[in-house]
Amino acid sequence: MIGRAYEEAIYSRTDHPDLEGTGSGRTHGRCLPTPRRESTDGRRFRILAVVDDFTRENLALIADTSLSGARVLRELQTLCEQRGYPKTIVSDNGTELTSTAVLKWVQETGIDWHYIQPGKPTQNAFIESFNGRLRDECLNETLFSSLRDARYELSRWREHYNQVRPHSALGNISPAEFVKKLAQQKRAA
Repeated sequence: MIGRAYEEAIYSRTDHPDLEGTGSGRTHGRCLPTPRRESTDGRRFRILAVVDDFTRENLALIADTSLSGARVLRELQTLCEQRGYPKTIVSDNGTELTSTAVLKWVQETGIDWHYIQPGKPTQNAFIESFNGRLRDECLNETLFSSLRDARYELSRWREHYNQVRPHSALGNISPAEFVKKLAQQKRAA
């Protein structure tokens, strides 16, 4: 989406492989914001971030100069193969999220894809919160000298976000600890 700061999507599922049988009854989702940034060498790039809204895990941070619908689908397909297919995807109306490739993929997979109303980002408040953290804790604090540097710094931030950073919604533990705790509960049940 030319001229926008980011695009987003959430896709929800109820059968997270690591959380099966936890009895939570919650819908699990993943969010895909794509903030724009520029490195000090003048190259603009975008970031595809994938976040599970139940475990709060940041599953991917992919920086590249272009994120087309086909590229987003490749990343989603890889994630689906690793974590399972979502039940629902909710997104804004960004061009890469409304492309023919996306619409075809949605038809082929049977995933429900719902678009939030234009200009209503609060309909997807979780991703707004994640975007804010990513900007405040990484993007606004770091000067990226190149795309390669951006990828490195994003991987470091992602590791900290998942392994160390406590989340109040998870009882002030990290996403990695939360997933581990749920897996232990599953085994005990």
